[in-house]
Amino acid sequence: MPNPLRLSHSLFFLVLLPIFVLPNKISLATEKPNANAIASAHPLATDAGHEILAAGGNAFDAAIAITAALAVVEPAGSGLGGGGFFLLHRAQDQFEIMIDAREKAPIAAHRDMYLDKAGDVIKGASLNGPLAAGIPGIPAALEHLAKKYGQLPLSRSLAPAIRYAQDGFPISENYQKKLKWRLNIFKQYPETAAIFLDQGKLPKVGFLLKQSDLASTLQQLTKGKSGFYSGTIAQKLVTGARAAGGIWTLEDLAQYQIIERPPISFNYKQARFVTAAPPSSGGIALATILNILEGYDLEKIDEVDRIHVIVEAMRRAYRDRSVYLGDPDFVDIPVKRLTHQKYAAGLRASIRMDQATASTALPGAPITSTGTDTTHFSVMDAEGNRVAATLSINLPFGAAFAPPGTGVLLNDEMDDFSIKPGEPNAYGLIGNSANAIAPGKRPLSSMTPTFIETTDKVAVLGTPGGSRIITMVLLGILDFMDSQPVHSWVSQKRFHHQYLPDVIQHEKGAFNSKKIKKINGLGHKLQETSRPYGNMQAIFWNKKTGKTEAASDPRGIGKATVIPQNKARFENKNRH
Repeated sequence: MPNPLRLSHSLFFLVLLPIFVLPNKISLATEKPNANAIASAHPLATDAGHEILAAGGNAFDAAIAITAALAVVEPAGSGLGGGGFFLLHRAQDQFEIMIDAREKAPIAAHRDMYLDKAGDVIKGASLNGPLAAGIPGIPAALEHLAKKYGQLPLSRSLAPAIRYAQDGFPISENYQKKLKWRLNIFKQYPETAAIFLDQGKLPKVGFLLKQSDLASTLQQLTKGKSGFYSGTIAQKLVTGARAAGGIWTLEDLAQYQIIERPPISFNYKQARFVTAAPPSSGGIALATILNILEGYDLEKIDEVDRIHVIVEAMRRAYRDRSVYLGDPDFVDIPVKRLTHQKYAAGLRASIRMDQATASTALPGAPITSTGTDTTHFSVMDAEGNRVAATLSINLPFGAAFAPPGTGVLLNDEMDDFSIKPGEPNAYGLIGNSANAIAPGKRPLSSMTPTFIETTDKVAVLGTPGGSRIITMVLLGILDFMDSQPVHSWVSQKRFHHQYLPDVIQHEKGAFNSKKIKKINGLGHKLQETSRPYGNMQAIFWNKKTGKTEAASDPRGIGKATVIPQNKARFENKNRH
């Protein structure tokens, strides 16, 4: 029977297909990894994925288990109240698709909803409480994954998360630090505070966090998306949100649909890339940056010159992000032009090797004004199916509000819209009319789940990190292209430029004093970040040697493991 979702968007696909750059596949290889590999931001989420793989599930079933588990054990980064993008590769036919589970603006949303009578931004209105929340997409994505791509019932894949929510888990120092940052907002909502705090106070490391309401919501979700978007849970979500100042309606929930979108695909050197499509800006930005960099021999030029051209490529891609990108169902995006090598050549021509370009000197829409939490996991099963998923509720713990009786933390993704042309968001990103608020619209994102494939190598990677996601993935890609091991991709020191503010943000130790002097000499401004950033999760499969590796960013508490297929089956047999 034809899939109604695919049919309902047939016109959308017909419009997009001539636009996207779709290079030839590297190969229709018959090789298999013969091992299951998972890298996620929390050990319990990784364990949940392996449990489902060992029970006979595939990578898509594991993705459901990992997503749901992260909603329980890493509520600062993602959850049922948030959204994200799932990039899929199905091994049997090399089919690739992106599941767009991005949040949508409520029907009652409007362009100026976070502005006062004078037209100024109301501080915190798009960040705290239910008014900041878009309609979540994760529950719908989990049902879609199970029905169309998985091998196990949704109830089986959700079982580990339900168990974690009921039995509880000890919180980490990382959890405690992020909770402390949002503590005052939590205290404004007593019923939410009762879930995540210890009798109204910041819990100690090791505190056993039990979430019985969330367990009940997950149990309802085993029935499918109707268990979340209609019925008792939907009523509780809407009633709770509206009582606290939100604008959600039952119609908002009933209307939510995920969308399958063709991913952005392109070649760089001898590798093929498959990455996120709009409303993520990640894939287009990566294509622009790498197309610019293809005009340089990065292996031979001076290291500071290499940093300089990478920064200049970042600057130009983020400028385009601010001007052109938004929800493709609402705005026309010149994807073909932005991802074309000739366009990149034009951008490259404006780069001087002896001097930084001032961002304000770049042409484009006028700017009227002179800013972090998400999660990512990567999974590959023994057959070669793979998923790169980046999920978010925006700032740590999202809007810091859970409608009573649901255990579901709402997102504050409405801040990812351009609240006012030229006004920076929480990550300092500048936006214009293409990303303005409109009812039913999806906010622009930086999430960049990515696959890389050459004739003998495969990489699966992604990271959280707000506006810095794209550049972190870029640096991981360049490390892959330099034949560095997977542990290097996730641990290397990072730097970032996003057009405005006109500074190179960098981690401590990214540049030594000699490099800093030379970079400054080119006219760049450097700004060291107050703490390390990002939490990359990556998998590497060497088709030539058969070796599979996984790595979790040392900045976080994640877990990366590779389990040979035979061992996974043995462990599952013993478990039962």
